[in-house]
Amino acid sequence: MNAAKFALFVACLLPLARLFQLASGAGLGANPVEFITRSTGSWALILLFATLSVTPLRRLTGIAALAGYRRMLGLFAFFYASLHMAIYVWLDQWFDLQAIVTDVLERPFITIGMATFALLLPLALTSTRAMMRRLGRRWSQLHRLVYLASVLGVLHFWWHKAGKNDVLEPAMYGAAFALLLSIRLWWWWHAARTPMTRS
Repeated sequence: MNAAKFALFVACLLPLARLFQLASGAGLGANPVEFITRSTGSWALILLFATLSVTPLRRLTGIAALAGYRRMLGLFAFFYASLHMAIYVWLDQWFDLQAIVTDVLERPFITIGMATFALLLPLALTSTRAMMRRLGRRWSQLHRLVYLASVLGVLHFWWHKAGKNDVLEPAMYGAAFALLLSIRLWWWWHAARTPMTRS
């Protein structure tokens, strides 16, 4: 691992280190479980969008080496999503399967959150070079699920915050995703029409 990747690795662990630091000093507020759940969910989204930002940044800057950081960012997004899920299952529901199923069926934002995690799981499991070779072209098709996972992640956050009449933060995530998607759609559209223009 080169110095830049090591620095990124450490940077991605800083949010977790901050939670431990706050916990050691009773800095998690009146509802520590909610604070940790919200923090891990937010960082999962941030790192997911950082993953989606790699290709646009690489194309805009011409720095091909940026592609080498995408997998690490994606795996850290899954790592924080897994912590988010684990905290809900453990500290919020205490492994009560019946309560979890009821929550999924009756609370739409929980349903969407579970669906988001279900989409991220196969992406994480197939992130290795060996799986890329084994799946071939299907690997790229599978990993387009990251866009759906991003939409559902924002919707999960939005639905949760809407119950508290506080949608500013999820709206900002939604705007960031819309920008990233718009850039890609522009490139795809331009690539699709370029051969026609030349002919």
